[in-house]
Amino acid sequence: MIENGFTYLTVLMMIASGIVFIEKKSHYKLFEYLPAIVLIYFTVMLASTFGLWEKTDSVTYTYKTIKSNLLPAMIFLMLLLADMREIVKLGKKMLLTFLLASTSIAFGFIGMFILFHNSFGAEAWKAFAALSGSWMGGTANMVAIQGALDLPDSAMGYTLLIDSIDYAIWVMILLALVPFAEKFNLWTKADTSVIDEVGEKLAIKEKKKKPIRFESLFILLSTSLLVSALAQYSAGFLPTTSFLTSTTWIVIIATVFGIIFAMTPLAKVSGSSEMANIMLYLIVAMIASRANFSELTEAPLYIFAGFVIIIIHSIIMVIFAKLFKLDLFSLGVASLANIGGVASAPILASAYSKALIPIGVLMAMMGYILGTFGGLMVGKVLEIIH
Repeated sequence: MIENGFTYLTVLMMIASGIVFIEKKSHYKLFEYLPAIVLIYFTVMLASTFGLWEKTDSVTYTYKTIKSNLLPAMIFLMLLLADMREIVKLGKKMLLTFLLASTSIAFGFIGMFILFHNSFGAEAWKAFAALSGSWMGGTANMVAIQGALDLPDSAMGYTLLIDSIDYAIWVMILLALVPFAEKFNLWTKADTSVIDEVGEKLAIKEKKKKPIRFESLFILLSTSLLVSALAQYSAGFLPTTSFLTSTTWIVIIATVFGIIFAMTPLAKVSGSSEMANIMLYLIVAMIASRANFSELTEAPLYIFAGFVIIIIHSIIMVIFAKLFKLDLFSLGVASLANIGGVASAPILASAYSKALIPIGVLMAMMGYILGTFGGLMVGKVLEIIH
C-alpha cells in the first residue's frame, strides 16, 4: 500500500502515460469508443478500489497541491488554441448553429433535471453541471467546473460514465446519418454552398504545424504556472458567495487569460495542446484516485438521464433546422463539437468532406471558450431546481 505522496504521484503518471502510449501505438478499436482519458479514470479508480494507496497526510497534501495549482495552468494552455479571430471566420450561420447546439444541450440538462431531480442524490446537480461543461466544451471544462463547484471526486465517476457511454452511441448515430444528409437538406431547404466556401478558405489558410521545441515548452510551462499563481492571488481579493467561490473565480480568471493570450504571438508557440493534455490527464487520474467503484450505485439511472438530455437536444435542433433551413452537416458537427469536442467533431466533418475538417476543429475550439461559463450557468439553474 502506497503512503508516500511522491510515490502516489509517480504511479498515477505511469498509469496515465502507459494508457496513452498503448492508445497511440496499438490503434485498438476500443479507443475509438473509449478515449484514453476515460480508461485512465476507470483504471485508476479500480486501483483505488483495491486500496493501492492510502489517504495519508502525505498523499492528501500532494493531491491538493498538485491539483489546485495545475488546474488554472491547464485551462490557460487549452484555451491558447481558441483564437476568436479564426472562429469568427466560420460565418454567422455556423456560429449561430453552434450556439443553438449549446443552448439546446443546456435545455436538455434543465429539462432532464426537472423530470428526475428527485431520483438523484444531493450532489447530483454538481455532477450534471460538470457534465454540461464537458458537453458544451470538453473534458478540460468538466474538470474546471468540478473544481469550481467543489464536486466530490467520487461523483465524477457518474459524469465520466455518461460522457463515455452516451457520447459513444451519439457519435455512431451521427455518423450513420451522413448518407441521409441530402434528403435532410431537401426537407429543411438548406443551402450548403456557404459551408463549402468557408471550408475551402479555412483549408487554404491552415498553417503547417511547427515542430515542438525545447524553449517553446519552457515558455509555455512557465507562463501557464505564472497565470495559475496570478489567478489564485487575484481570486483572494474578489467577493465570494455560496456559488461563486474562490475556486470559481480562479477558473474564470484563468479562462479569461487564455482567451486573451490566444490572440497574441504566444498562441503560435507549439506544444500548448500537448502540455495541456498532460496536465489534464494527470488531474483526471488524481480525481479518480479519490473515487471508488462501490460508490457508483446509481449508474443505470445516470446513463438513462444522459440519453434524455441528448433526445431533448436533438428534438430542439431538428425543429430549428426546419424553421431556419439548417443543413445536417452544420447540425451534426455543432452537436459533436459540443458533446465530443476537438477529438470527434473533425471526424464527423471529414465523413462529409476532408475540406470541412477545419470547421469541425474551430467549432470545437469555440466550445472550450463557452464550456466553462455555460456549465456554471447550467449548474446555477440545476441548483435552484434542486
